[in-house]
Amino acid sequence: MADVSVDKVAEFQNATMPLIEATNTAAMTSLLGMIRSLSYWQIAITLLCVLLVWDQISYQTKKGSCEGPRWKWYPIIGPFLESLDPKFEEYKAKWYSGELSCVSIFHKFVVIASSRDLARKIMQSPKFVKPCVVDVAVKILRPNNWVFLDGKAHVDYRKSLNGLFTKHALEQYLPGLEDIIDKYIEKFVSISKGNDYKPQVFFHEMREILCALSLSAFCGKYITEDQVRKIADDYYLVTAALELVNFPIILPYTKTWYGKRTADAAMKIFEECAQMAKDHIASGGEPICVMDAWAKLMQDAKDKDDEQSRLYHREFSNKEMSEAVFTFLFASQDASSSLACWLFQIVADRPDVLQKIREEQVAVRDGDMSKKVTLPLIEKMKYTTMCIKESLRYRPPVLMVPYVVKQKFQVRDNYTAPKGSMLIPTLYPALHDPEVYENPDEYIPERWVEGSPANAAKKNWLVFGCGPHVCLGQTYVMMTFCALLGKFALYTDFQHTVTPLSEKIKVFATIFPQDDLLMTFKRRDPLTGEVHE
Repeated sequence: MADVSVDKVAEFQNATMPLIEATNTAAMTSLLGMIRSLSYWQIAITLLCVLLVWDQISYQTKKGSCEGPRWKWYPIIGPFLESLDPKFEEYKAKWYSGELSCVSIFHKFVVIASSRDLARKIMQSPKFVKPCVVDVAVKILRPNNWVFLDGKAHVDYRKSLNGLFTKHALEQYLPGLEDIIDKYIEKFVSISKGNDYKPQVFFHEMREILCALSLSAFCGKYITEDQVRKIADDYYLVTAALELVNFPIILPYTKTWYGKRTADAAMKIFEECAQMAKDHIASGGEPICVMDAWAKLMQDAKDKDDEQSRLYHREFSNKEMSEAVFTFLFASQDASSSLACWLFQIVADRPDVLQKIREEQVAVRDGDMSKKVTLPLIEKMKYTTMCIKESLRYRPPVLMVPYVVKQKFQVRDNYTAPKGSMLIPTLYPALHDPEVYENPDEYIPERWVEGSPANAAKKNWLVFGCGPHVCLGQTYVMMTFCALLGKFALYTDFQHTVTPLSEKIKVFATIFPQDDLLMTFKRRDPLTGEVHE
């Protein structure tokens, strides 16, 4: 009976197979005929419709419980045109729309975290995320640059750099920094005098002095004044090349092309400086800059046989040192320039604050204006430090820090960020939290007195980030700006011209006053306060 059933099934299959094949062939022929009957325009429109539907479905799937537009009103490109000219007010509206919000631009899905706790969670989750920059950054900063390392490799490299930013190391850089400050005091006064002390834009000069200070700390006297000026003049090209939205392919005469050319030229200079630093230390010289300190660590490690020395202070090549120093400049230049612009504007607009800074600067020197700036002297500048810290809170140079999601990351109970998306913790709301900082939109240096609620709220102080990628140079920043602001307050009468745009925020990598800082500088006697023209 079983054999009969099998035979009948086989017979049925043999009988129906030609019919099925014929039907399939007819269907395929019909489909091909229909496709052939379509014009190229009809095919293109059909594919476009499929793409648009897929784009919306993909956006909806990734959006989940995040705040954001219900649909992508600009299919595919998203708010691309808005991102070409970012507005602080639009950013702020996004932050306060919900603790998680999103946008989608081309193939990039971006999730913005605006609460303090979510921002900290992201920055402290290296298993799931890593810092990222725009696509072209790898080409400009070079693929082997240490900033693109992840996990243990990144941790180990950072440990090799820690010795460059200890208090002892930083104190060795101070004499060179003070020399730069003195030169620029004369330069700023000369510029104002040449313009009959009329208010003029000092945005570019602030960028130049901060670049000069950074390069002095990094390269010491191995870099010439002409090289410093060239890098300072051209560095904005790197900033422009690394804007959030830029063409990812480097084509001649585009922003990215100019940016890479500038970066390559600067790193070539740094390679030469690295070799000079190695030669200086090898001949018995003392460290006076970051490169010297790095060369000294490498030299000292040669006399040690422990695994840690071999790992952290191996023989770094000039190329590696140059790339690392360029990333230090990349991390500091725009942020420190932003802080300088806001700090000078804020202090100049508040004569009572400026007077207290001046009184403190005279007091810590015991009235002896010949005293050089040292770390112990800076540590006595309590009020000056509070002014700098309050400026960092009031106008934080870095608003957001982009990360890329390495694997699905449950950011909160009802939302998981998809792999490959950008996850951006925002710093501004935590630094303007009214529950921590009373009257957060006012500049109040005294909120930072020892034992105050602001000082106690360590979790809100996200100016320098947190987690494994916390800023290496935060002590350097406070030290440099205490020296900078202190000497300018003593030796110059600097005044700011207020315009309707002075308190408006312009976003260019970091933030600046929209009127580009209108100021004038005159010579001032540090003891009598007498102003000279």
